[in-house]
Amino acid sequence: MSDIRTAFENGKAFIPFITCGDPDLETTAKVVRAAAENGADLIELGIPFSDPTAEGPVIQAANIRALSGGVTTDKIFEFVKELRKDVKVPFVFMTYANVVFSYGSERFMARCCETGVGGIILPDLPFEEKEEFLGVAKQYGIDLISLIAPTSADRISMIAKEADGFIYVVSSLGVTGTRSEITTNIGDIVKVIRENTSVPCAVGFGISNPEQAKHMAELSDGAIVGSAIIKIIEKYGKDAAPYVGEFVKSMKDAVAKA
Repeated sequence: MSDIRTAFENGKAFIPFITCGDPDLETTAKVVRAAAENGADLIELGIPFSDPTAEGPVIQAANIRALSGGVTTDKIFEFVKELRKDVKVPFVFMTYANVVFSYGSERFMARCCETGVGGIILPDLPFEEKEEFLGVAKQYGIDLISLIAPTSADRISMIAKEADGFIYVVSSLGVTGTRSEITTNIGDIVKVIRENTSVPCAVGFGISNPEQAKHMAELSDGAIVGSAIIKIIEKYGKDAAPYVGEFVKSMKDAVAKA
């Protein structure tokens, strides 16, 4: 078992998402450290991909900035290895099946294991096709994290029963991005998850402020925020770390009250 579950052991978890290499890896390192120092319980690290289908314009732009800056999967593994010398918060990668496939599934999972990355989220991998990566992930002790969307309906219990690490509950249809309100009935989805597994679940997609984060954490085991953080990085560039730290602290404080 990976260290992912520990993120949920001290109350509700706050999980920031950060695209590696946007605008460069040096900045990403500062941002990750700032997030960890300000209460992030688990950090999702995005490995950029040229065609990130699940992402809205904000994270798509971050992928393009990172790739045009010359970031590669190999460089990201080296970068995480370096970070691990002082950052103890659990890490998971979020990327696309093609990135893992072209790197070589076994090589990818072995390097995750070696660099202390406990899990991987592949938003474009259908539940029915996860076997392609599941065996090799398990072999190296990496959790293949399942996503449950509002459209999962009758498949929620099936996905929950086989889940590892934590379950990523997608709060709304469409791509990632900040939303003014979240209208999906998250409570109903979480109820079905709870009936089928003890694996914790966190809600992401569209959470942009402390009120939303608190509300989502009240309904689940934590909140995941990506686009709102990427917007801060886009705005402040290489000077983004203290601003991200401040934002993470406000979100963690809100989630802790849930």
